[in-house]
Amino acid sequence: MIAVSQFSGKKVALFGLGGSGMATALALIAGGAQVTAFDDNAESCRIAAEKGIPIADLRHMDWSGFAALVLAPGVPLTHPKPHWVVELAGTADTEIIGDVELLARERRAACPEAKLIAITGTNGKSTTTALIGHILKAAGRDVEVGGNIGRAVLDLAPLAPGRIYVVECSSYQIDLAPTLDADVGLLLNLTPDHLDRHGNMTRYAAIKERLVAGAKLTVVGADDAYCRAIGERLVAAGHDVISISSDRAHISRGLAFDGGAIVSVEDGAVIADLASHPVLRGAHNGQNAAAAIAACRAAGLTDAEFRDGLATFPGLAHRMQPVARRGAAIFVNDSKATNAEASAPALKTFDHIHWIAGGRPKEGGIAALASFFPKIARAYLIGEAAEAFSATLAGAADTVICGTLENAVKQAADDAAKSKAETPVVLLSPACASFDQYRNFEKRGDAFVSAVMALDGVKPFTATGKEA
Repeated sequence: MIAVSQFSGKKVALFGLGGSGMATALALIAGGAQVTAFDDNAESCRIAAEKGIPIADLRHMDWSGFAALVLAPGVPLTHPKPHWVVELAGTADTEIIGDVELLARERRAACPEAKLIAITGTNGKSTTTALIGHILKAAGRDVEVGGNIGRAVLDLAPLAPGRIYVVECSSYQIDLAPTLDADVGLLLNLTPDHLDRHGNMTRYAAIKERLVAGAKLTVVGADDAYCRAIGERLVAAGHDVISISSDRAHISRGLAFDGGAIVSVEDGAVIADLASHPVLRGAHNGQNAAAAIAACRAAGLTDAEFRDGLATFPGLAHRMQPVARRGAAIFVNDSKATNAEASAPALKTFDHIHWIAGGRPKEGGIAALASFFPKIARAYLIGEAAEAFSATLAGAADTVICGTLENAVKQAADDAAKSKAETPVVLLSPACASFDQYRNFEKRGDAFVSAVMALDGVKPFTATGKEA
């Protein structure tokens, strides 16, 4: 735990007692703050009270005594409308911050020698965060990995000189971190997402920009107009900016993916070869790897150390994860693809695709994926989106409405077994949220893996994407 001492002896209101909220409350208490916590969920309040966290309904408190409201990132700050606790804090002119801001303040005050690498973007940030953490650990560095990817930031090991914190930051977290000042800040890409929480794309992009604008060294993707504009503004303001891209043609300096390798754009030197990597497939992972190289170099690693760590990276569960082989067919779990943009990398990477898609649809459906429809051998549609996706695919790809994931796996596996393609791919990449059938995308991905492993003749892959 990182005990937060910056509010020692002060009264702090805290709202939201999920995983990160609980960790934050305990970190504040450990640092001497007088915490009053609450949640709209009575069970969360009960569990928190059992852990020794003081609970009281913040609707009935005197807000003039609170030094800050610490808000869990999932609680609406501005859109679609401020949560009632946000309105109360605003009425009292109480500062509203989150766990990442507490980490930033504690690091500045108590241990500036601890290093912070912060990663954001619409897609790829979890893979990039995990990749950076893995490579640094493989090189023998003292590393803690957390944030939006898993462990709450204040649940990480205490601040220590030389310890490197690799933190994935969502837009929700950045919105609550006005003084975030990472040693290295990475912005990978920007496409429309979470607009119900941020109002519009302009505001969403501005929130993401805060992370890199406050960093000592900035790494910015160049594959979309929003990020290119952000990079240009930072350069004009005198920031140290490294450009990265999934296509060498997009940038004149920096690091880019080119011909299956990460290259230095200025001289064409090959830094790392991804062509045979079992997990980091596709140009989008080329951009992720380029970002990781920039961050690891900033942390003092040599390119040789980077390549050594890269070779053993197992990838992330639920993100283009090779699960198993059955005959010539490969089964891939891409359950984390919860919108069309997130499904695009997998559809771009593979051919002869038996595509399992559907769930609770996002705005726009799958129309944006039309250029990939010729690669689809057949689509197996599930959940609430099945009928709509079938209509979108009509005339472009064969479809079958399966209803459940288990039915889809069986039908896709049977069809793949009959395929004359050299390597047919059964791909779960739903392009939808999971909430119509599963609690989250992890549960959906786990269900896919279970259904695949129940098939006859399946050979599972190891953690590194190689057959067991």
